[in-house]
Amino acid sequence: MQINPGAAEFPHRQIAAQLKAQVRRGDWGPGERLPSIPAIAEMFGVAKQTVQRAVDQLRVEGILITKPGSGTYVRGTRRRLNRLSRGRYGGFRGYHADLAARYRQQLVSVGRAPAPPEVADAFGVADGTELLCRRHLVRTDDSPVEVGASWFLPKDTAGTSLERAEAFGRPLYQEAEEATGRRYTTAADTISARQPSREEAETLQIRPDTPVLHLLHVAYDAHRKPIEVAQATWPGPMTTLTEEYQVPAPAPDPDPDPGLVLG
Repeated sequence: MQINPGAAEFPHRQIAAQLKAQVRRGDWGPGERLPSIPAIAEMFGVAKQTVQRAVDQLRVEGILITKPGSGTYVRGTRRRLNRLSRGRYGGFRGYHADLAARYRQQLVSVGRAPAPPEVADAFGVADGTELLCRRHLVRTDDSPVEVGASWFLPKDTAGTSLERAEAFGRPLYQEAEEATGRRYTTAADTISARQPSREEAETLQIRPDTPVLHLLHVAYDAHRKPIEVAQATWPGPMTTLTEEYQVPAPAPDPDPDPGLVLG
């Protein structure tokens, strides 16, 4: 392990690149602890602060995770979201036991809460209007990977199962359809990148300067009235969004006008 003092790249970036290459080669596997900061500094012949900057960079990129009092570890595999929100509805309407199992959502809380601006805008109500909110957390083996919430109008949910602090044995939209008497017909997803809130950073166990991906999902009934507004936030560096779809075939050339004479 060595750095090139004459290179244009900063020393900590050179170290980060070499550590990343070792992780990719499998020198350190997911969940394995790296040598201590002083040990790595000695390997490269640099100050501890330089190594710390390299480790901080790889933490922001989602490659490493630091456990206070324990050390620095290789983060587990990236969470690949091979769907956008349409995946929550399955390939056909009906009870999808496998879909419900894949969610692995832990219900955190259920109750009235002031609507944040993007949710209020989607429902067409004033900021801070109290709505029913069902908050959830999704975890993998080593860390939280998603915080989210589903919002509903209280007039739609009063006295229904949606107000109970319990998980359902089926996708939430099916419970909501039965509880509200309204059917989901269309939906819109908006994905953006931003810095996390303090609460999001603490829950997702990421640095405050680590970017997150944020999804706003609005589900409508046949009259284009919102039934549910859902939010999901994921650590950006360890999340990929992939969608597979059909590409339309070229349209056939139109038949020439039979009355047109060429030549």
